[in-house]
Amino acid sequence: MPGTIVLQSPQKSTHLFLLFHGVNATPESLHPIATMLARSYLHAAIVLVQAPYASDFGQGYQWFSVQGVTEQNRTQRVEMAMPAFVETVRNWQKKTGVNAEQTTLIGFSQGAIMALSSTQMVEDVLAARIVALSGRFATLPKKGVDQTQIHFIHGDQDNVIDHRISRIAHEALLARGVMTTYDLIPHLAHSVDQTAIMSLFQRLSDGK
Repeated sequence: MPGTIVLQSPQKSTHLFLLFHGVNATPESLHPIATMLARSYLHAAIVLVQAPYASDFGQGYQWFSVQGVTEQNRTQRVEMAMPAFVETVRNWQKKTGVNAEQTTLIGFSQGAIMALSSTQMVEDVLAARIVALSGRFATLPKKGVDQTQIHFIHGDQDNVIDHRISRIAHEALLARGVMTTYDLIPHLAHSVDQTAIMSLFQRLSDGK
């Protein structure tokens, strides 16, 4: 995919970080996070993935259209996009020589929706960790995730994806025995700030 950025690719990777941007955006939007990852994880492959389709809104890219999206039709749209998402993850695992246990998916907004929803729509485990920045499941998770840690980081002023949706999902996962965390960032809208990045790195550190 032409727009995908391979920021770091050691000859022998010990871990794979795949970063997925939001709708109407590009991989460059997550470059600051990727740069910090590269400094902290010298032997990890770090890839900023470009979503496969041009955005309906004339700029950036998307996994699925958000025009007219509702609670009723979101799941179907995510399901249609999921095979391409899974293929992307597995292709990069193959290219870098790592497995699911050595993979972390970091998604913002729609990128987080795809990563989170994969745990409900795909039988095989794709990654050991998922970090959702201002994200949510397509629908409330109905099954546990035995081999994947799930971390929610969300702003309390998000007017695009309500932080209460991710909190409810977090609580549903906890009830199923999933290793999950939920960090609510004060005064943060639908974006990522330094506090959110600090939370992300703390969660990655906790999981070492």
